Amino acid sequence: MAVVKSKEKKKVHFAWSMYDWANSVYSLVITSTIFPVYFNSVTTSEEGDYTVSFFGIEVVNTVLYSYSISFSFLMIAFISPLLSGMADASGKKLFFMKVFAYMGSIACMGLFFFDGPNLEYGILCAVIASIGHAGSLVFYNAYLPEIADPDEYDFLSAKGFSLGYIGSVILLVLNLVMIQMPELFGLENAAQASKWSFLITGLWWAGFSQITFKFLPDNPYKKKVPRELLWKGYHEIRVIFQAVKNTKVTKSFLAAFFFYSMGVQTVIFLAASFGDKELGLAGDKLILTILIIQIVAIGGSYFFAFISKLYGNKLSLIVMVLIWVLVCGGAYYVETEYQFYSLAFVVGSVMGGIQSLSRATYSKLIPATTTLHASYFSFFDVTEKLAIVVGTFSYGIIEQLSGSMRNSSLALGLFFLIGLGFLLTIKIPKQSLSSPIVPPHA
Repeated sequence: MAVVKSKEKKKVHFAWSMYDWANSVYSLVITSTIFPVYFNSVTTSEEGDYTVSFFGIEVVNTVLYSYSISFSFLMIAFISPLLSGMADASGKKLFFMKVFAYMGSIACMGLFFFDGPNLEYGILCAVIASIGHAGSLVFYNAYLPEIADPDEYDFLSAKGFSLGYIGSVILLVLNLVMIQMPELFGLENAAQASKWSFLITGLWWAGFSQITFKFLPDNPYKKKVPRELLWKGYHEIRVIFQAVKNTKVTKSFLAAFFFYSMGVQTVIFLAASFGDKELGLAGDKLILTILIIQIVAIGGSYFFAFISKLYGNKLSLIVMVLIWVLVCGGAYYVETEYQFYSLAFVVGSVMGGIQSLSRATYSKLIPATTTLHASYFSFFDVTEKLAIVVGTFSYGIIEQLSGSMRNSSLALGLFFLIGLGFLLTIKIPKQSLSSPIVPPHA
């Protein structure tokens, strides 16, 4: 249950949602649009050779990018559970959230100095930025059960994602104008404008985060920092691991979430690369595609939150997963620019909904009696990160073996079908679990 006073809720809810506004520009500008296009352009030779040398290893540039994403999320999957346990034991969620947010935003700014030949530096910055972004979200998501009541989860989660989409679209439009008309900004060319967009994105992320950091409650349960913080963090995460393992509905939901997230997150990260390589779309058209997705996703978040209110989270998730299966099949056959735009519209309609509703649904599976919210959400986030690792790695290796991203896209449909199978077996409660599955004082 929420620990925020009713008169402060509106302010705190807005501040919490603003972190989506702050950090989502990274997801859009760096992982989904401008950076992948820029990365491809500066790592492709004039003769059209996509092969690059990374620490002496020859690899296709888009495959290297897929692997770098996989590596960054594998790292956060290893460290976030322990850090979450330490945050819960000490009440320092806000501190850990700040550390990761600043680390990510600074690395994002560091991409300003990446120009192609310094490939290892560029990948390092991209990996650190990705770790910072993913790590901060563990603690950000964990605030949801603390600042809202269960009947507020769906729409507050949707509000966060919607603000994220709106903010990222605003910045992306600005960046797109810079890239299309660099001379208006005193820049020499589109490549230089792209580099400035990375710097601005990092500043936006760090700057707007200050609203969140100022108003989110710091240590609301008034916990004291234990002497043996590392051991205490390890203990807390073991408690939650046993709780999750022994709760069928939570375990089954995480299994479903793992498989359909493999598909969702891979599409988000690699859609621009697909349009670039398979359809030969220009950078501005790829960015337009992502804009379509983001704008439609704003309505999709609220639409499926409304559907969930009428018919429950389970039916909403099932409908969205089925639509995702059709998207994967459509990606295999897409041939023209306008077919790609149409597919992007469908992706946008379900992308925001499935992300926001997954977060809200998991919040309802956390016992109302526990205070270990960061530890609980670390399992949710680790599940998502491992899904990204497996999804992007599978996508990359299928492309490398078959020579086509179309085959990789088709394979994603199988992941959605497996996730659908798990969804069909569970019963999702409308409120938080009432029976404590961890000691009430934990």
